[in-house]
Order: sequence, then structure tokens, then C-alpha cells
Amino acid sequence: MAKYSRGTVKDFSGFDARADAEALRKAMKGMGTDEETVLKILTSRSNAQRQEIAAAFKTLFGRDLVDDLKSELTGKFEKLMVSLMKPAQLFDAYELKHAIKGAGTNEKVLTEILASRTPAELRSIKQVYQEEYESDLEDKITGETSGFFQRMLVVLLQANRDPDGRIDAGLVEQDAQVLFKAGELKWGTDEEKFITILGTRSVSHLRKVFDKYMTISGFQIEETIDRETSGDLEKLLLAVVKCVRNVPAYFAECLFYSMKGAGTDDDTLIRIMVSRSEIDMLDIRRELRKNFAKSLYQMIQKDTSGDYRKALLLLCGGEDD
Repeated sequence: MAKYSRGTVKDFSGFDARADAEALRKAMKGMGTDEETVLKILTSRSNAQRQEIAAAFKTLFGRDLVDDLKSELTGKFEKLMVSLMKPAQLFDAYELKHAIKGAGTNEKVLTEILASRTPAELRSIKQVYQEEYESDLEDKITGETSGFFQRMLVVLLQANRDPDGRIDAGLVEQDAQVLFKAGELKWGTDEEKFITILGTRSVSHLRKVFDKYMTISGFQIEETIDRETSGDLEKLLLAVVKCVRNVPAYFAECLFYSMKGAGTDDDTLIRIMVSRSEIDMLDIRRELRKNFAKSLYQMIQKDTSGDYRKALLLLCGGEDD
């Protein structure tokens, strides 16, 4: 697994799982809960360290730390703290499971996770899903989705994207032409071609294809997708293109819209802050500032409150210069 270095949450130096477990137990024991201690510990330890704290907690007190958090905390703050306790791939698997469970499917969650994760991460998510829920993620997704949207999700789930390597200029030209003929030049759209090329080619190859496509057609690939497709498929293809171009910029956009206007989409806010805090949160902050002239820190400050806000601001890691 690549060692990420652009996160705001890193291994805590001088880490002592036992001491943390004792502090958390004390914070949640008896009347009232000391939320400040809970949030300070959990937002400043890496996920791997949180797993060690949970193990120490079980050993010392014979109690499940997550169960205690659930019984002592409430609302969005509880959801955030419990989410921080899940190992990364288990958190993704959990979010996907809940996106396809019960009445109605949450296409937004499927799109965000499957478009943005690396092939290695996707393979790991599928494996964890199978172990945790004793069912096949692909079967579940195909059972709850349909059409070209379903096909693109399945292609992404295969996690067979070409590895980045030497760029073949001939294939770049060919792919750009195929996309042009499948979209702008065709009456109706040949969605299969978009799905195959966007779902299987390497990231570096696709970036070149997008440049070549612009030269050939005079349009950005996003403009064509916008015109030629609609609904969930359009959103998914656009998410894939955005992630090929720049993953942190994609998440910056998701965060911006989760807090823009009336009401906050807390599920998206929590999911991104938790899942990217150890990977590229510093880059996401920079992209948000660059593309929307907003500070993530200030947006969180304005849109949230209480212990939930305090914890999110700690995950955000401070204000940009």
C-alpha cells in the first residue's frame, strides 16, 4: 500500500495505546461524558493506532470501544467518532453496503467511492465486503442498479485499470477518435465506448486522451459527457474524469457542495473527512481554496457546531495560509 504523506492525520508520536484506552474509559465512565477527551484522542491518532487503542480497551476493560462510543455519544458527532474507528477499507465497504441497502439506492455514494479509489483499494474493499457481509459486492450492486450506470460500476469494480506506464501515442489518438465518434459525431451516444475507455485505461494515458480529445473536437471531454449522457451515468462518468484529472480537486468539489447553500450534507462531509484525512486532506484544502476561493476550515466552522465541529476542524488540520 502506498504510504500517503499529504494527510492531516499521521501516526501520533509517543503513542501509548494503553494510556489512550484508559483516558477514553475515564471520559465515558459514570455520569456524563467528557467529549473533548474523546475527540482529541481519536482525531489525533492514525487509523492503525485507533485499532490498537480498541484492542487495548478490550483487554483492559473487557468492553468494546465502539459500543461504548455508540452508547455515550449522539447524532453526527457519534457518527463521526464511530466512522473514525473503522479501518479504511471496512469503512468504504460499510458505506457501500448502506448505499445499496433497503428502499432506494444512494447512487451518490457508489459514484464517489468507486470513481475515486485506486484498483488496489477497490480489490481490498471487495475482499473486506465479502468477509464482513458474506456476500459479493458486485452481485449486490448489479441487483440494485441498472443500464449503463450499472455497467460502468461493474467495470470500475473489476479494478482492471491498466497500470501507469509508457504512453502509446497511437493508442491515445485512437481512443480520442473513438470517443469523438461515439459522442459528438454520432446521432445518439455509444455509451459502451465511453465505459470501456474511461473504465480500463491507465490514468496517465487518459490524461493524454483528454488533451487529444480537446484538440480533435474543440470540446473538453466533460462538456461532451454533459451533453451526451444524463442522470446517474453522467454523474459517474464525470466523477471518473475528474478523478483521473485530479483526485483532491474532485473531493474539494464534493466538500464544497456538501456545505454550500441551505443545509449541510453531513453524510458526505463525514465520509470525505474520515476517508481522506490520512491521504490527501492538505491537497483537498488547497484545491478548494484554488477552485472555489473558500477555506475548508472556515466552511466547516460556519456550517457545523459543537463537538462535531471541533472534531471536523481537527481533521481538517487548520487554516490555509
